[in-house]
Amino acid sequence: MTTILAFDCATSAGAVAACSDGRAGWRASASALMELIDEVVDDPRALDAVVVGTGPGSFTSIRIALATARGLALALGVPVAGASTLAAFRGGSPVIDARRGEVFAEGPLVCRPDELDVAGKVLVGDGALRYRALFESSGATVPAEPERHRPDPLLLLEHAGPFGAAGAVAPLYVRAPDATPAGR
Repeated sequence: MTTILAFDCATSAGAVAACSDGRAGWRASASALMELIDEVVDDPRALDAVVVGTGPGSFTSIRIALATARGLALALGVPVAGASTLAAFRGGSPVIDARRGEVFAEGPLVCRPDELDVAGKVLVGDGALRYRALFESSGATVPAEPERHRPDPLLLLEHAGPFGAAGAVAPLYVRAPDATPAGR
């Protein structure tokens, strides 16, 4: 039996899934990543691989997710793969809150919400919720169901890149971080 752990923390709603031979259980919450992993994984030593959402999204949250995935992979001796957070949404075009008055969208790109061509589209994600009024006035539909706006870690499994060593997975940053080293 193959058991794969998949998780994403790049948006305001973290999500974790464990999949064993086509059967899966998952949780979505804003609580701590390791608590969510403990909820879906009975025995971490039984994991065969790890898949992690690589962003775009919150810089700090992506770093935490990647560090967790790499740490688990190293400790357990299992391969790791990454997948774009944008691939983890069902039933619409993903729009992730990028803060600073911007959103991440497919491309991937970062822009102001009013720069997106959204007419006739169904938008999902925390960015779609944050800018709902603007998007709906521009002809988009933003579903009311909260679960439509959370990443689905099972989709990360479907879109995962090649499995490899823990250090092979890289973050998908679409813009430079807010923080800069001192002296620059």
